[in-house]
Formats: sequence, structure tokens, C-alpha cells
Amino acid sequence: MNYSRQREIVLQTLKNNVVHPTAEDLYSMISSEYPEVSKATLYRNLGQLSDAGIIKKIEGLDIPAHFDHNTHLHYHFICEKCGKIFDVSSNVAESVVRKTEFETGFKVTSHEIVFKGLCKDCKE
Repeated sequence: MNYSRQREIVLQTLKNNVVHPTAEDLYSMISSEYPEVSKATLYRNLGQLSDAGIIKKIEGLDIPAHFDHNTHLHYHFICEKCGKIFDVSSNVAESVVRKTEFETGFKVTSHEIVFKGLCKDCKE
């Protein structure tokens, strides 16, 4: 993938905002400082970064996809009250892949786990 200033702006904004923003959230963050980055440019670059494995496109959490700069194996927790999305270490379910393969005979090549509930702040 060739270098692109717009792509770098998108990637840096995502890295600086680890709240798993949607494309619309990112556009709001970027457009005031970099009006030359259009929505089409943003969506194109998010797609290219995701396809290249540089960022992770998280689908299925909400209707709009969310984006995550952390591509290492980890899970997500969604607060049902405030809507924030948090990273959860994959260590919390280390045996889930082995147990799934053992019990089903499947070969798991990837997986995602999403926990839902109340975050620490909303629980209080």
C-alpha cells in the first residue's frame, strides 16, 4: 500500500481515539482540522486499512461498524447503558478455542467474543 497523507491522518486519528469510533465519529474528529478529507476518502481509507490488516473493522456491535487500531487478538465489552466499547484481554477465555475444536471437530481459524453489560462507571 502506497503512502497517502489522508490515510495517515485517518490512522493517526484512530490511534489517538481508542474508543472504537464509527466512521461518522472519525469524520467529525477529522473534518474540522483537515477539511480536505472527505467522507468518501475516509471510507475508502478505512476499507483499505482494514483489508490490509492494519486496523480492525468491528461489525455486529451496532448497525454502523466501529474501527479499532488494535489488531491483536482481544475481545470487546459493550456497556448497555453508555454505549462505550472496551477492549478485554483474550486471556479471559483461553480454552474456548481448544474446547470448541475438541467438542465439534472444527478447525477454528478466527473468532470474536463480545460481552455486554454495565461498565464500571455505569454499574455504580
